[in-house]
Amino acid sequence: MASYLLSKHYDPHEVETRWRTYWLNRQVFAARLDHPGPPYSMVIPPPNVTGSLHIGHALNNTLQDILIRWRRMQGYNTLWLPGTDHAGIATQNVVERQLLEEGFSREQLGRDAFIERVWQWKRQSGHTIIDQLQRLGASCDWSRLRFTMDEGLSKAVREVFVRLYEDGLLYRGERLINWCPRCLTALSDIEVEHESVQGTLYHIRYPFVHDPAQSLIVATTRPETLLGDTAVAVHPDDPRYKSFIGRMVHLPLTNRTIPVVGDAILVDPTFGTGTVKITPAHDFQDFEAGERHGLPRLPLFDSLARLDPACLVRAQVEETVAKRIASRPVHEARTIIVEELQARGWLVTFEDHAMAVGKCYRCKTVVEPYLSPQWFVRIQPLAVPAIEAVEQRRIRIIPEGWVNNYLGWMREIKDWCISRQIWWGHRIPAWYCRSCHAELLGPGFDDGPFPHAIPAHIQPLVARTAPTVCPACQGQEFVQDPDVLDTWFSSALWPFSTLGWPEETPELKIYYPTSTLVTGLDILFFWVARMIMMGLKFTGQVPFREVYIHALVRDAEGQKMSKSKGNVIDPLTKMSQYGTDALRFTLASMASPGRDIKLAEERIEGYRNFTNKIWNAARFILMHADGPTVDIPVFERPFPDRWILSRLHGTIRSSTQALEEYRFDHAAHILYHFTWHEYCDWYLELIKPALQHPEREEAAISRHTLFLSFEVLQRLLHPFMPFITEEIWHALPHHGETLVLASYPIAPSSWQAPAIEQAFEILELFVTTIRTGRALLGYNPAQTMTVYGTATTDRVRAILQDIRGFIEHLSRSTLILAEHGDWPDGRILHLVARDMTVGLAVEGTVDLRKVLDRIRKQMQAKDKEAARLRSRLSSPEFTAKASPEVVKESETRLALLSQELALLASSETQLAKM
Repeated sequence: MASYLLSKHYDPHEVETRWRTYWLNRQVFAARLDHPGPPYSMVIPPPNVTGSLHIGHALNNTLQDILIRWRRMQGYNTLWLPGTDHAGIATQNVVERQLLEEGFSREQLGRDAFIERVWQWKRQSGHTIIDQLQRLGASCDWSRLRFTMDEGLSKAVREVFVRLYEDGLLYRGERLINWCPRCLTALSDIEVEHESVQGTLYHIRYPFVHDPAQSLIVATTRPETLLGDTAVAVHPDDPRYKSFIGRMVHLPLTNRTIPVVGDAILVDPTFGTGTVKITPAHDFQDFEAGERHGLPRLPLFDSLARLDPACLVRAQVEETVAKRIASRPVHEARTIIVEELQARGWLVTFEDHAMAVGKCYRCKTVVEPYLSPQWFVRIQPLAVPAIEAVEQRRIRIIPEGWVNNYLGWMREIKDWCISRQIWWGHRIPAWYCRSCHAELLGPGFDDGPFPHAIPAHIQPLVARTAPTVCPACQGQEFVQDPDVLDTWFSSALWPFSTLGWPEETPELKIYYPTSTLVTGLDILFFWVARMIMMGLKFTGQVPFREVYIHALVRDAEGQKMSKSKGNVIDPLTKMSQYGTDALRFTLASMASPGRDIKLAEERIEGYRNFTNKIWNAARFILMHADGPTVDIPVFERPFPDRWILSRLHGTIRSSTQALEEYRFDHAAHILYHFTWHEYCDWYLELIKPALQHPEREEAAISRHTLFLSFEVLQRLLHPFMPFITEEIWHALPHHGETLVLASYPIAPSSWQAPAIEQAFEILELFVTTIRTGRALLGYNPAQTMTVYGTATTDRVRAILQDIRGFIEHLSRSTLILAEHGDWPDGRILHLVARDMTVGLAVEGTVDLRKVLDRIRKQMQAKDKEAARLRSRLSSPEFTAKASPEVVKESETRLALLSQELALLASSETQLAKM
């Protein structure tokens, strides 16, 4: 009757829907503050509220879910805290596009109405990614779902901002920042993606004022910015130019003269012409040089990266030139400037030049260095403790190869621009008095265009709540700073703000610091480094003890996935097609540290077959559920039962150790090999003769082992494949409400049986050799045949005698164990396998010509593969770049091929003589 509990075919959709609903309704993932176990906590890297599950999310959350399910089953007091990020620029863009479709702009709507419109969108559509994560099986405590702009987190953000300001670690100043003319906002350095392009290097003549016949030749890739030059730099020790330091040169196309300065930091005398134009308002290095030399800053562009007419006047650009380029985009202005330089004889030459162009990480628009008043975090005092935490191993980064990347970046870190000129986000808690600054803060200021025009020297009132009285003039009308904070500012507080900080909550006391952070390399600096800095600053503790950095998922050819290439693998589609467990197991099995995942759909299909294998095994086992079971000491059980329990013991230990080391791939491969090959292919076959006689005690003993081992296997597989294992576990004899809360297997020492495992190795090799010979001779697999066997040692001969019945069953043969001299005369094919020899009669019906042809084709194929492996292993490049596991895998495969080739060669020699 129990066999009907499982349908004939596994239906992932039905099973997943039912168990997901069951888990969520019963809140089995919820953390319990009174749980007696040691705490193990993680915070989810919050996906954008605008997002939909992509393959990177699927990998990241699968690995996190494996860890939390495993630790929960081990008895830890677990919390996996979920949430979403408000994703300032991305979310604002989504809602702005909706408004444009309706014929509105955000400016027409006004700030308050626009923000309410975004909240409305969030309430309607912001749960999509959460639903998809639940579909993936993510076992978060969904009752604790957080959002980076919910009230608790907003309070934490204000508190951190004010404390940083009070500690002198936050300032407002006019500096050169990365500006996106599409998103109309500042970007931090790491929000700029650099792309290599083919540009042009222009060599331009700057004539001296004292002698226009002499010139300095300056090379630049941006001739349009020369209009904002305020100096030309040379190296102070360069004999070609040092005498010119202090002289003045005419700036082409303007009515200005600019000085020649000596700067050993900016100028490399061996590069180019040895002279460098300084444009402090349009280049980061030039900005620093301008600070060193006290040079003026002359911006040229407006916020849309067009040539600003007023700026051109201030820069004293020649009127005819100014008229041609006024309000033109940068690329158009560049063409006109080059034409003008050429026409006037200032352009000496030009040439192709490879260069890097910065683009907005969101919209891919070319980013402009832009002079603007912004808020900055003084980062160096925060970086030093964050460096020490990793150096002292209070935080362990895994794989350790990324430690140097982290340390290198942190040692060169620059102040962090945290203000953004958008409306959706945490508004900066700083206010300006309308009475003190009436000329700047008139009516409609809040809804005005960006960038706003509050000069950097006007200092605001920074406070946790809006001020009521101005301490300077007693005025009572204030305007809040219109900027919002960088999304990564609130995300940097995620590990402690989500647990209730700045309040001293029980959650903060129990679950902080968190245990593990699982994340991708792409946000190591965006997010991980900033969480470490903020966690140490505001809690005095590291935010997490270990950081596991997983690889990127690419297509089968190793290419980055993109819609334009048409190579995107949609996890939701694959979950529908192959089942969620198949996708999860695929990703886990390929999660090798430091190596990008080359994901092919065939791999997912292969692991779908694995789920079917498990399902069919369960159905076979449940066919025997109605018979009695007998529990006796392990050492008294039949050979197959002792062997499978010993192998299960080893599997528990090795897979657990792999998880401890974050080797998800190793753990998955261990479980796959045990389940498919050892359990299904060998053990279930070995016990079939016993199960065919259910009335015997041996059958009752094997049934007990069968159900015991398979239930343990479901618990081992559960963190990787939660849906199918929960379904099967409930069909088996079990204890408890759900597999989610069952205990993770611990390997009993009484299960260990090294001698039994050695005996099985002999059985496996002997049976495999028989099967190889059967295939070579073309015998029907169902045909029972006589096989001869012997061994070179008494020990092996004794083992063969003990397991003779199992060999005969598995190889469909009658086995005669005898010395070679006792084998019958005639045509016997001798197959040597280590210290054993298998003999198969070559009957008259065997077509030796076909057999030899088959052997030679196999040898040719195996020779080719062996040659390829030898070439790979002899390559210094391969052995240097490949992981030790890959090298070992290739060496093992080559050794196996050598054995197979030796057996084939021996067979060819023998058969050719018959």
